[in-house]
Amino acid sequence: MDILIVGSGGREYSIGLALQQENKSAKLYFSPGNGATENLGVNIPFGDFEALCDFVEANEIGLTIVGPEAPLVDGIVDAFKARGLTIFGPSAAAAQLEGSKIFMKNFLSRHNIPTAKYVETNSLEVAYRFIETLTPPIVVKADGLCGGKGVIIAQSHAQAKKEAGEMLSGNAFGEAGKSIVIEEFLDGYELSVFAVCDGKDYILLPAAQDHKRLLDNNEGPNTGGMGAYVPTPLANEEIYKKLEERAIKPTLSGMQSDGMPFTGVLFMGVMVVKGEPFILEYNVRFGDPECEVIMPLLKSPFELFYKAAIGKLASANIEFYDKYAVGVVMASKNYPYSQSVPAEIIIDDIVHDDITGDSHISFAGVSKGEDGKLYATGGRVLVCVGVGDSIAQAQSKAYMLCGQVHFAGKQCRSDIAYQAL
Repeated sequence: MDILIVGSGGREYSIGLALQQENKSAKLYFSPGNGATENLGVNIPFGDFEALCDFVEANEIGLTIVGPEAPLVDGIVDAFKARGLTIFGPSAAAAQLEGSKIFMKNFLSRHNIPTAKYVETNSLEVAYRFIETLTPPIVVKADGLCGGKGVIIAQSHAQAKKEAGEMLSGNAFGEAGKSIVIEEFLDGYELSVFAVCDGKDYILLPAAQDHKRLLDNNEGPNTGGMGAYVPTPLANEEIYKKLEERAIKPTLSGMQSDGMPFTGVLFMGVMVVKGEPFILEYNVRFGDPECEVIMPLLKSPFELFYKAAIGKLASANIEFYDKYAVGVVMASKNYPYSQSVPAEIIIDDIVHDDITGDSHISFAGVSKGEDGKLYATGGRVLVCVGVGDSIAQAQSKAYMLCGQVHFAGKQCRSDIAYQAL
């Protein structure tokens, strides 16, 4: 079956790579893809949804997988389903779980799903009043999509009020911040947990841990993610069971009863406080770079995506390799502050036996020059992924691979997976 993958980042490259390794005869299309996805399949322009539907029909593509959140929130799944096309992802209504933090927090509250104490408002007076009831740090969130940058952790009442004012005025995030969520700060450890859903049934994937800060020791500014590892030993069977009973099941039943059954990836940002999991936020797609480390552990990615898309997860036989994976993001010189000058990527010939079979690169912010060479053109350029029998072994392979990749101004953390090690 031929497959279209919508998106252009490392997440989409990783999905394509996993599908290609499972079935080399399947033809892959990427829309719009990046400079390296051309090595896995065919890049096509990302036009309007009807144009994509036309392309899928004309080329008899059997499955479309949507990577990023923006097209999901904008209704790509609805457009495809109206044409009778098979697509993996939630409807626009269900994608509000990520598209609106207010919708998500009110949903959690309505269905008694554990989350931080909060208020949602477009009133500065209400925001200020609630801020005064909290002990810093205090979390301030823009309601809409902000490319992963709409969450501020304020260290004082004064900073929280300033950030709330900047958002509500439209100065910080435009229309996305015209309504905000203020919530208490939960102090614990964070997990990324993913459930692939078909509206009624789900498959729980191994929990990952992301590293948001730019620099070692969790210092520096927040980023889209500088690395991840999976599975994390910080998620035990008790945590999984609590999440299933307190979050996943009530979310699926709640979305059904609200008339918007959830199909696709339910990405739970979880904070574990004294052994109790709380939902920080929901996203409606795979995290990036978590996707890059989860995909190599899946034995049958096609079956997972396809059966979820057609509502038959109950009949799926999904297994995972008994391994660990660590992914290290290599970013451009000025990330996350500003764009960097394009830089040629040079990859040494891999001669280390330790990494020839158990490591790979997932490309993200890259383009192909007229000279046919690959250039670093994005903030997060690529992810070096290592797979091993232990976290330490996987980490070692990932960093060995990092040593083989060169471009001007490259930067990466040296401590990915330190929590587990």
